[in-house]
Amino acid sequence: VDMDSVYEARVHRMNRIVQLGYSPAVRNYIELYANKRKRSSSAILGLAQHYYPMMKEIFDKYDMPEELVYLTIIESSLNPTAVSPAGATGIWQFMYTTGKTYGLKANSFVDDRRDPYKATDAAARHLRDLYGIFNDWGLAISAYNCGAGNVRKAIARSGGKNTFWEIRSFLPKETQNYFPAYIGAFYMMKYYKVHGIKP
Repeated sequence: VDMDSVYEARVHRMNRIVQLGYSPAVRNYIELYANKRKRSSSAILGLAQHYYPMMKEIFDKYDMPEELVYLTIIESSLNPTAVSPAGATGIWQFMYTTGKTYGLKANSFVDDRRDPYKATDAAARHLRDLYGIFNDWGLAISAYNCGAGNVRKAIARSGGKNTFWEIRSFLPKETQNYFPAYIGAFYMMKYYKVHGIKP
């Protein structure tokens, strides 16, 4: 079986509000989440049953595509206490300043970035703002990773193109694979059963 055409057809069927794409990078992330990392994907699916109903409700409240909650798989594997080497914290991996912009308190007593409810509310508003700037979900999702300024620079370097796939090579290295990783994580959430993964 040509797995590329199978994966591509499945990804195509996942297209809703967020227009996805298929590429070798996407295939790599599908393989990673659905085949190579079955154990951690199974743990993620278990946590998803706990967190995602609440998160999807918040995204609905802001009229945002609820499949965006799958970004938390790449960000933190749904671990609300995750802290990155750069200091990004919580299930949505907010940096201090971005969190503060969206009303998340972080001081020696409290860190709202670790509160899945408050952090999800902030993430929904942040993604809504990024979509308002770029009008393309691939770019908004990329900006969630590297900041709007870096995406603007990539658009300028590309000669003013305005979709993720057209400006991908102009984005910072680690961001070039962020949207493909999201598509791989989303794929796993949709098709885990056919890969024999159980929550």
